[in-house]
Amino acid sequence: MIFKINPVFVDVISDISECVNHFNSKGKLFGDGQRNKIKLFELEGKTINIKSFKIPHFINKIAYKYFRKSKARRSFEYATTLLTKGIGTPEPIAYFENYDFIGLQDSYYVSEHLECDLTYRELVEIPNFPDNENILRQFTQFSFDLHEKGIEFLDHSPGNTLIKKNSQGKYDFFLVDLNRMNFHDSMDFDSRMKNLSHLTPKKEMIAVMSNEYSKLYTAQTQAEIFEKMWFYTNDFQERFAKKRRLKKKLKFWKS
Repeated sequence: MIFKINPVFVDVISDISECVNHFNSKGKLFGDGQRNKIKLFELEGKTINIKSFKIPHFINKIAYKYFRKSKARRSFEYATTLLTKGIGTPEPIAYFENYDFIGLQDSYYVSEHLECDLTYRELVEIPNFPDNENILRQFTQFSFDLHEKGIEFLDHSPGNTLIKKNSQGKYDFFLVDLNRMNFHDSMDFDSRMKNLSHLTPKKEMIAVMSNEYSKLYTAQTQAEIFEKMWFYTNDFQERFAKKRRLKKKLKFWKS
């Protein structure tokens, strides 16, 4: 087992290792566990979150051993980088990797468990969610800050931003599911708009977001921002719908 731990947690490394070693038999399942499995464990009065990534197929086993960093390692390193850039994410604790003679077997990312008030998904699915527009505008400000810092969060999708109301009545945002991310010196206009295309199919939400983004990004007009954001949103929704139809056809022929 190969691992790296956040120095803050070095005194409890044996307890964390124990949780990872007994991941399958202990802990409380969080979420549906259909792809990667997440479990919660208690550690000295705190709840920690351990994400177990599914065992990669044969080619990726080799790739993750010799050519690419594992998803667990990337999650840990990206979380550390985000915090240094002032972007919210649950505190990274450690990552663990198991290898055999072929390559990577199982891997785990350990972080603090953060209880949130909502995610972006609630804004999409519950139109009358309390303080909806205010949250959406603050989320847009948060996304603009990501872009200004050159952070391209490739999984910038409805469930991957945790939102908490703070003591000042405003909202704090925390990124999760971090293993797909790019860091740039700067991001151009199209890259920024494309990065927001997976969030909502609702035109009225795009209108609010483009209005708020235009207050911060003055190189383009509000109309230009809306047009480009809506273009990339439609493009994503069409490709997503095609994939779903293809999956249904494949399931039909298999059955």
